Amino acid sequence: MADNRVSETQVARFDLKAPPEGFVQNPHPWYDGFLAHAPVLAQPDGSVLLCRHADLDRIYRDTSLYSSDKKTAFGPKFGLGSPLFEHHTTSLVFNDPPLHTRVRKIMTSALTPRAIARMEPGLVATVDQLLDRLAQAPTVDLIEDFASAIPIQIIGNLLDVPIDERAPLRDWSLAILGALEPALDAQQLARGHQAVTDFKAYLADLVARRRARPGDIETDVLTRLIMGEGADAQLSETELLQNCIFILNAGHETTTNLIGNGLALLHDHPDQRQALLATPELATPAIEEILRYAAPNQFGNRETTADICIDGMAIPKGTNLHLCIGAANRDPAVFGRPGLFDITRRPNRHLAFAGGPHVCVGLSLARLEGRVAISRFLQRFPNYQLGEARQWGGRIRFRGYAKLPADLNPH
Repeated sequence: MADNRVSETQVARFDLKAPPEGFVQNPHPWYDGFLAHAPVLAQPDGSVLLCRHADLDRIYRDTSLYSSDKKTAFGPKFGLGSPLFEHHTTSLVFNDPPLHTRVRKIMTSALTPRAIARMEPGLVATVDQLLDRLAQAPTVDLIEDFASAIPIQIIGNLLDVPIDERAPLRDWSLAILGALEPALDAQQLARGHQAVTDFKAYLADLVARRRARPGDIETDVLTRLIMGEGADAQLSETELLQNCIFILNAGHETTTNLIGNGLALLHDHPDQRQALLATPELATPAIEEILRYAAPNQFGNRETTADICIDGMAIPKGTNLHLCIGAANRDPAVFGRPGLFDITRRPNRHLAFAGGPHVCVGLSLARLEGRVAISRFLQRFPNYQLGEARQWGGRIRFRGYAKLPADLNPH
């Protein structure tokens, strides 16, 4: 692949469970190959990979033909009744109505524009405090010391998790989300099961404390989830605990990736960094372009509820569909010069937050966190340079860095 292009033959042999060397580090040539040669690609295990923006957009909107329920897919993957199975089949993202409707209604009521606007001063204070610490540190990792610290504090505040109890949250989250990778080894599986068990035990204790002393329903999402939205919208204890885990996970890893990927892209595209420094109002479209170009979540999934046909391929009922968000966000049918990172791009109809009834419930909060974090970092350290030792997280589904060492004030 000297010219970085992927051939039709290579695309035909592609297996998401055993991806070719280099795919994790740079999937873009493969995504372009999928779109050019096989936007509907059968996989060896019977699942199907879909890459076109129009296909994903349609599937996200049609919840009758394409189900989010993962009980069939996750039984063999995690083991029926196992901790990971219980979590990933009870949380908001992998459910259809009525559970999806009940949980989403509660979360949406807690994340209104007014509620998010109220969070901004606290977010700015958190970011500025982290920037003050970075300025004093001899060595800096922009993931550990900045990007990952922000969502942990914001989501921790949202559920009112005591500050001195937040330390384990990131590791639990990484282990549980890591179990969603297409292929797992025994160690990853064991780590994921243990993380769900420990996280659930911690939250059971936190919920018991909150039931005894409820918080302000306007600002404390955990109290709101406990109380529900009337008798018909009460969550069972398992639904409550697993969706608290989901909130902490969903709001953490993807936002960490948004901030880390954004700082790396702006470093690697100095003209775009200069444009943002010169015109701070570009922060809003810059966040959208970061989400498009390096979507924190590269894949979604749906299961067919009937026999269907897409692009001439017959797909039976019960087939697992891999929705390649990363490829759809590079679809030339929707985006002009899709391989170009352009923070002035408008319109920008990316699918980083999925779409339809399952569109990310926290998208406004994620955008706010990304905008405040990246803008204030750039204002403080406009000349930052990344070190040679940057390291990808090594995941297919969640794209982001594990390490991003930086020199904040290069001479």
